[in-house]
Amino acid sequence: MGKAASAANKIRDKSFFQTYLGGEVLDIGAGSDPVAPHAQIFDRAEGDANEILNYLKLKSFDCVHSSHCLEHMHDPKQALQDWWKLVKPGGYMITIVPHEDLYEQFIWPSIFNDDHKATFRVAGAKSWSPVSINIYEECIGLSNCAVLSCNIQDNNYDYGLRFPKNQKPKNHRAFWNRQISSVARRIKNRELRLRFLKFQLSRGYPIDQTAKSDALAQIEIICQKLG
Repeated sequence: MGKAASAANKIRDKSFFQTYLGGEVLDIGAGSDPVAPHAQIFDRAEGDANEILNYLKLKSFDCVHSSHCLEHMHDPKQALQDWWKLVKPGGYMITIVPHEDLYEQFIWPSIFNDDHKATFRVAGAKSWSPVSINIYEECIGLSNCAVLSCNIQDNNYDYGLRFPKNQKPKNHRAFWNRQISSVARRIKNRELRLRFLKFQLSRGYPIDQTAKSDALAQIEIICQKLG
């Protein structure tokens, strides 16, 4: 998502920013869309987020934020542990990742982002995905960690447009499908746009609702470091 932080910020109230983002904030993978204006950005230009401890000091931030970045790490579990080490005692880590059932839609490898190296869920011992990570379990396993909240953010997500499980998808990059997608993105009338999208789905083409609308398809988990 090109503006992942901005999309999530639209559904947050003022108290969220006052509680979590008032101090020294590190935003990993923010690009040109930091979660807060004063946040320190750590992106590709600053180094490899898989090896972030080579660049930044331990326990140096009041909040470490990442949105749609962890799924790009070659070792997401280790990356999460290392990012946690940057948080001061009493500080927070806010992590947002795609929800595997809403974004990948039971399809692996991911057809909407071929750089994704893992999928994420919040419940269940098993998953349809061979690379699934239970983000809640990973976080509660962090040292001195209290999970304050773990929510599925599906605002404006139309479950009627989700690709059916166990159905083989067609190539959504096919020329005519890309043409229809281009037209659908420009349609301001929601009802008419929905008709276009349902037509795509009926022909076997998965739909990335986060790219074609203001829909969210993600998990947000907030942790506080105790002690």
